[in-house]
Order: sequence, then structure tokens, then C-alpha cells
Amino acid sequence: MAESQNPVRWGIVGPGAIAKDFRRGVLDSRLSKLEAIATRNPGKAGLAEDFPEARILDGYDAILRDPNVDAIYIATPHVGHAEWAIKAAEAGKHVLVEKPFALSAFEADAVFHAHRKAGTFAAEAFMYRLHPQTKAIYDLVASGTIGEVRSIKSSFGFQMPGFMPDHRLFASALAGGGILDVGGYPVSMSRFIAGATAGKPFLDPVKVSGMAKLNAEGTDDWASALLQFENGIIAEVSCAVMINLDNVLRIIGTEGRIEVPDFWFADGDRSGGDGRIDIIKKGETQTVRTGKQRHLYSFEADAAAEAIFAGKQQLDSPGMSWADTLGNLRVLDKWRADAGIEYSVEKPAHRKQTLSGRPLKSGGTTVPRRKLAGIGKEISIVALGFEDFRTFASGSILLDAFYEAGGNLFDTGWVYGSGYTERLLGEWLTNRGVREQSVVIGKGAHSPLCYPDVIGKQLTQTLDRLQTDYLDVYFMHRDNPDVPVGEFVDAMDAEAKAGRIRGIFGGSNWTRERFDAAVAYAEKNGKQKPGALSNNFALAEMQDVIWPGCVSSSDDEWKAWFRDRQVPNFAWSSQGRGFFTDRAGRDKRDNEELVRVWYNEKNFDRRDRAIELAKQLGRSPIHIALAFVLAQPFPVVPLIGPRTLDELEDSLSALDIRLTPEQVAWLDRG
Repeated sequence: MAESQNPVRWGIVGPGAIAKDFRRGVLDSRLSKLEAIATRNPGKAGLAEDFPEARILDGYDAILRDPNVDAIYIATPHVGHAEWAIKAAEAGKHVLVEKPFALSAFEADAVFHAHRKAGTFAAEAFMYRLHPQTKAIYDLVASGTIGEVRSIKSSFGFQMPGFMPDHRLFASALAGGGILDVGGYPVSMSRFIAGATAGKPFLDPVKVSGMAKLNAEGTDDWASALLQFENGIIAEVSCAVMINLDNVLRIIGTEGRIEVPDFWFADGDRSGGDGRIDIIKKGETQTVRTGKQRHLYSFEADAAAEAIFAGKQQLDSPGMSWADTLGNLRVLDKWRADAGIEYSVEKPAHRKQTLSGRPLKSGGTTVPRRKLAGIGKEISIVALGFEDFRTFASGSILLDAFYEAGGNLFDTGWVYGSGYTERLLGEWLTNRGVREQSVVIGKGAHSPLCYPDVIGKQLTQTLDRLQTDYLDVYFMHRDNPDVPVGEFVDAMDAEAKAGRIRGIFGGSNWTRERFDAAVAYAEKNGKQKPGALSNNFALAEMQDVIWPGCVSSSDDEWKAWFRDRQVPNFAWSSQGRGFFTDRAGRDKRDNEELVRVWYNEKNFDRRDRAIELAKQLGRSPIHIALAFVLAQPFPVVPLIGPRTLDELEDSLSALDIRLTPEQVAWLDRG
């Protein structure tokens, strides 16, 4: 973009030391100017002197409303990064977020989701990535200067004068410690160098093992991790806030090594150094220098401005793209999980609001609701499963979004995550105060513990984990044909009479014959009848079940049975577990599960028809697959299991598709 272009007008949120550095970078930039700074203490001494070019705004919200601010540099403590980056997207502002972009990859994904929807630019401010030295390192590695890279060693550590529990570098409430503050530098560089060996912007490791020495706040004073990449490279990374490490990047190859001191400051300070790169081969050292440059932070300001002018939403390499930031944070997530670090600010007691810093909202209409016989509340037409989350901070992002869209039906099971899925939902329901507005599905008596006396025992544990005294829907997770079906009905009926199951109960992965026998027994003996099944049902029929003991109910005999009895089916794997995405195809046979479970010509014909109808309707085949399930002439409640907000929104976008009976029949049989 020509330099005559009107500059990007920057606002800064948070007037700390990093904000001063960015201000100096903006002054040295070609395409940016400093417009305003937002602070919660506009009367603080020295502000006008530290930021003489900027208007001082009272409060962070003021910068979101300012029409003269195009882009915001978020320089708050770590814990505010995601909140203000999301709010900036909602206000139509571009953002450059000081590292770490967020506390976790889950938070970062939510931020990118907001900016993707808003059409705004967002990037993580790893300033070293845009300095010419970084490109020079990449080129030296990619050209084979030291042969094939085998090992990378990198550290960033400094020593504070002592442990200060309230300081941002130590406080758990501020996500303190070295891993988030400086660990991202050696991790991001290691991934960058690994990418250079493969001609890619970065590589993500296939294995991460981390450890740390923790302080009284439970944050890390010093820490190390090993990263293993698919091409055999092993990276050793270290960080510290209580040790002066040597802070040298070492790239070791078959024909020599490269050493780069303080790569994040180009061997200088924040104003920039000479960019020293030492190439050591056969005992001789050749030094490459990129020379003294502009202020280090000016490069990221200009790179962001160039992207904004070009209508891009993220930086090009060597800047941090969205995928690069997510990959980096996943490594940091694993590193601190291995070290046993969960910040207090991530726990339920401190997460009373959504990630955007607001109370949870009710009344969403994206997910329609329906009445289902036997359940006293209206339920959303799809149920949310969330088995993949292992922290409250990560899982609550998805739970909040589903609820705010109108979803109130949640699927859990006693075996999921060894009980953690139930605990997570219980924490969320209690924290958000929405238990009575929600409908909870529980499951128990999974093989091999599939016996009548197990139902009550596991239900007691389930209710304790969920912090509630009842379930709305209960399924036996498996059946045990060696046990008379009446004994199972008696056990579930007893829990219903005790008020611990207040809606319907039934069987997951039960056959038609077994369910009919259970109903007949209940009618004969004055017991509550089983009211629902939870079997697989999808446009594609399973030719082999995914897990032992499962039951698929997608064939014609099952459809007729459901239609005649109008038994609700809470259908798992209702979208074919990827069969209707580009992961599958007649010539794609790398996914063993897809091939084993779904690959036959009858299913591929259905897939072809779904693709054809999707093109006609301007949708995706997976949307058609979900709409097919919802359009059956009997009640089906699909269980969906998105892992990200993008996946959730994509699934929910199918809920407005109304297939005709003729389209349903054509998709099924042609």
C-alpha cells in the first residue's frame, strides 16, 4: 500500500510499559499513527507525558465507541486480552493483541470467531516475527546452511528480585508465571524453525512434555518443555521469571549450528538491535547481521496496517497467523497442564461471566425448542455434547454460546471423561444459575457395569457431580441381555418415583425387541414405561458399529418402528462423524473409522445426493445430513458435539432448513 494512504489510527487499551513500547513503534512506523489511549485512571500522573500524541479516554469502553480509532492495541494484563479483543470485534475495530493472545487456545479460538464474523483484522503481537532478522533465520535454515536440522534449543528467562504474590508475573489471578509471559517466544520460534525445514510457515509438534517449578501462587517460577515434530526434530524450550537464562536460540543441524542471542530483541533492546546471527561450521563462525533497524515494534504496526489496507483479517508469515497463534497456545496449554497449572482466574468462582465479560443472556432463538412427551420443560431441538473439554474455562465458552443461542438440552454420561463432563456441567449450571431453565440428559450402567443395582449407585455420583438432585432424562448407556429386562425397568422406575429422574428414562444402544419387552413389562406391572431411546441415527447407515455394544437404528425396519410407535430417539453421531464432509470420499481411505463404519456404495449414493441438494440450497452436505435427521416423521433429537464456536455455529446454521417429505425420501432412497 502506498505511503500516501491515510494511516491506521491506533488506540491503546491499557497504559503500561508495553503500551509505551508500542507507542514508540507507531512513531517509527510508515502507516500508523497514535490516536488515543484508554485508561481506567485518566488522572494518573505522567500519562500525558508518556503519550503526548494521544487523547486520553476515560475507560476502556470509550475507545470502542471512538469513531476516530480504527484499530486497537490491547496491552492489558493477560486476563483481559480475550474480553477486550472480542468487544473490539463487536465494535468493528481491528486489533493487535499483546502476547499471549489469550490465556488458552480455547479463548483465542473464541476471539478469532468474533473477528471472523465481524470481518475485522486480529493478530498476536509477537514483535520479533516481523523484524528482518527472523526472515533471515528462516531463509538460512530453509536453504540448508547447516544441513538437516536435528535439534532446537531456546530459552527466555530473567530474574525478578523476589517472589511478589500480587505482582502480575506471579499472581494466579493475573495468570502469572513464565510460561505465558515469555514461554511463547521460544515455543513460537521453535515451531517457526521446524516449519522452515519443511518449507512451511510453521509446524505444530506431535508431542509436548512439560514441567515447571511452581511457587506459592501455583504459577511457574521456571519451566522447561520438550517438543517433538513429525520430521524428527526435538526442541528444548525453557522460560523463567526467577532465573537469568542464557537466552540464546540454538539450531543444530548435521553440518553445523546457528546461534542467535536474544532473538526477540534482535540482540538489542526494544528499540532494536543489529540482528546478529552466528553460523558455526567446522569450528569457524560466520556472523550475519541485518543491521540496526527502526524501533522493533514499528514492524508489527506496519504489518498490521498493510493487512488492514489489503482487507485481510490476519498476518502473513512470518507474522503470526490465526493458525500459528492457535498452535502456539495449544503447546502452552499442554505445557502448563503437564505442570499442573490452572490459574485461579480460570476457575468457576472467578468465571461468573462469559468470556466477553458480560452476564449470560437468555432468550436466544437460533435454536428452536419443542415439547416432548414426559418432559415438563420445552427442550431445544438439538442437544449439546461436550466431552472433549477438561477445564471450566474451556468448556464454559461453548456452553455459554449454546445457551445464548437458545439451546438448553445438555448430554452427559457417567463414563464421559471419567466423570469430568458431569462435573463441568454441574459447575456451569451452578455458576450461571440456569439449572431450572436447562434439561440434563444423564447416562449410566455402561458395560461392563451394566446391572440393575449399578443404576442407583452411579446416579448418586452423577447427581453429586452435577450439583443437582434430579435428571430430566436418563438412559441406560448399554443393555445387558443376560439380565431380565424387568429388573432394569424396576430400577429406573424406582429412581423416577424417588424424584431423581423427573422426566423420561430409556435405553441407549437397545434393540427394538428389548425396548418393546421393557414397555410391555412396565404396562403389565404398573411401572413407568421407558419413554425414549438413544441410538445412532443418521442419513448414512453404519455397516459396522463404532464402539462395541452400540446399536445403529438407521435402516428401514428401524424407521418403520419409530414411525409406528413415535418413540423419541436422542440420536448420537447424527451427522455421520465426518462422512458428509470432505474428510470422506470414494478415493479417501486414510481414516480407518470412516472406511470401516460408513464406506459402502449405498451410503456414498446418499452422500452424492446430499452434495447435490446442498448445492441447490446453497448449504453444505453436513447441513443437509442434520436437516434429514430433524425432518423424520417421528421425534429425533440430534446430539451434536462441536469442539469450537465455528463448528457450533455451523451446526446451528442448519436448523432453519425445512426439507419436504419428498426431499427426505429422495435423500434416503434416490
